[in-house]
Amino acid sequence: MRGFLASSIGVATAAALALPLALPTPALATPSTGAVAPVTPGGSTQSLPLVPLGPSADRRTPGVPGMSASPRVPETQGLDAREVKTFSLVGVVWDDAGTELHGRVQVRTRSARTAAWSDWQDVEIHNSEHAADPGAAERASGRVRGATAPLWVGESDGVEVRVQAEPGAPSTRPGSRLPSGMRIELVDPGADVPVRAADGKNGGPVGDDKGEVVAPGMTMETAEASAANVPHAALGADEIPELNKADSTADAVFASDGELTAAAAPFIGPRPRIVTRKGWGADESLREKAFVYTGTVKAAFVHHSASGNNYACKDAPAVLRSLYRYHVISSGWRDLGYNFAVDKCGTVYEGRAGGVSKAVLGAHTMGFNTNSMGVVVLGTYTSAAPPAVAVDAVSRLTAWKLGLFGRDPRGKTTLTSGGGNRYPKGRNVSMNVISGHRDGFATECPGKKLYGKLPTTRTNSAKLQGR
Repeated sequence: MRGFLASSIGVATAAALALPLALPTPALATPSTGAVAPVTPGGSTQSLPLVPLGPSADRRTPGVPGMSASPRVPETQGLDAREVKTFSLVGVVWDDAGTELHGRVQVRTRSARTAAWSDWQDVEIHNSEHAADPGAAERASGRVRGATAPLWVGESDGVEVRVQAEPGAPSTRPGSRLPSGMRIELVDPGADVPVRAADGKNGGPVGDDKGEVVAPGMTMETAEASAANVPHAALGADEIPELNKADSTADAVFASDGELTAAAAPFIGPRPRIVTRKGWGADESLREKAFVYTGTVKAAFVHHSASGNNYACKDAPAVLRSLYRYHVISSGWRDLGYNFAVDKCGTVYEGRAGGVSKAVLGAHTMGFNTNSMGVVVLGTYTSAAPPAVAVDAVSRLTAWKLGLFGRDPRGKTTLTSGGGNRYPKGRNVSMNVISGHRDGFATECPGKKLYGKLPTTRTNSAKLQGR
């Protein structure tokens, strides 16, 4: 594995090699010189500490499903209903990522549009199943926290939360106690960044606050993330276009800088259209600056985000911006954990920065992030069936990406565990090339319904590769 920070020289080179036909330029501020100023996307995170809720508080909320009204209950923390700044996604975090939360987390929120309060909703508890491997630099940064799954609730301005430890805790851990430092994170994704094509008057490069020259309308961090996808797309592109099978192979050969030949890599599936990080509005100032790579891609792990299905496809970029902010700001990760995301309408999105065709090290399947990629389908698919277009998108994405590394989606591969709750560190494990998260970690992810679609996904992915 290695880290790489794109330099201003590399960005300038990419700009020279791949001038965009129409650079999308957020038009929030235009200097008097006529140049397009780099704009950092909006968004914010409110982090509110939870407080103990005693028996008197419990007696006031007998209608909370699963919450005992008895004064003799396990430890309970939370917040009473209150007005807050607007947010759209919630999650609960705590100080020590190595401490597990055993209990129940529930929230209810007030709609900013209708002022109506929702019913109580359960928040899934993950306990590090989506995380960097034990001993990895990302996990040892000192910033990583324990965290639940995030829950998308839509635009809201009020919140109430209850976290109750489970009764009858096993003897292997302190009974009926909650982790220390619990907080509820309220994430506002910010508004969608407006897109404007270059008009010839605003096309000159501008400097960032360090005086370095970057592409029009982009900060240095944005230009670096975009440059990682050249030559698949122009610098500053909002999307990477789809290609047919023949062109996908030729593109892969060209992008490999001589490491691939068309004869040696005949099983590359058609490249799907991919919305770039710039396209979904990633704030590149949030992530760590270096891109970290692993040796190869031997397997693809499929996930669901467990963030709920209450989103419209037009809101998927906002959901992604919220997940990204929750992973980095709230959970302390270096970047979004997943390498790719798919929404319920089948749109594919670039995830962790570093280049869609490269072996970028993610933080999606604790113990098996090395030499793998993570694909998350936005939504919760425990009891709800995933849309067919989303499952098809996973097939198309894996046919292309696994094909770049010579992998047969129907085949098996061997990965070495980095440590987790299913396999000890150092054990060599045989897995399907397309696996579910639960194959590498004891978890419900990617949900029963999505996991049941993986056999079909493997078959269809292989067919797209021409196998």
